[in-house]
Amino acid sequence: MLLVVTTETIPGYRVQSVLGPVVGLTMRSRNPYKAGLATLDGGAHPEAADQLVQCRQEAITEMVRSARERGANAIIGMRFDHRQVTNSTAEMCAYGTAVIVVPEAQPVPRTAEALAPAGGLS
Repeated sequence: MLLVVTTETIPGYRVQSVLGPVVGLTMRSRNPYKAGLATLDGGAHPEAADQLVQCRQEAITEMVRSARERGANAIIGMRFDHRQVTNSTAEMCAYGTAVIVVPEAQPVPRTAEALAPAGGLS
């Protein structure tokens, strides 16, 4: 499993090694009759949100594949970007920093049982 977060740190882990930026891209031809035009009642086209979610997921999948190829076990600082390439083509980009993270050392619990002499509490 490769952890992907939008934050710069991961609670309980420390970054052992920064492997560098990773990017996942996906392109879509834009059909104005399916994606983005409002319905007659003024609402968004019902397929537009589904297409955006699918496009983002494909970009994340490509970014994760790239990070795995570099030996990463996490991506920090993940973001999305998009642009219209031509009048009929759009690009979705997911990007972040590929890293190797390791669990932080856990402090030893300081409970009464841990501090008690071997014979128990009196």
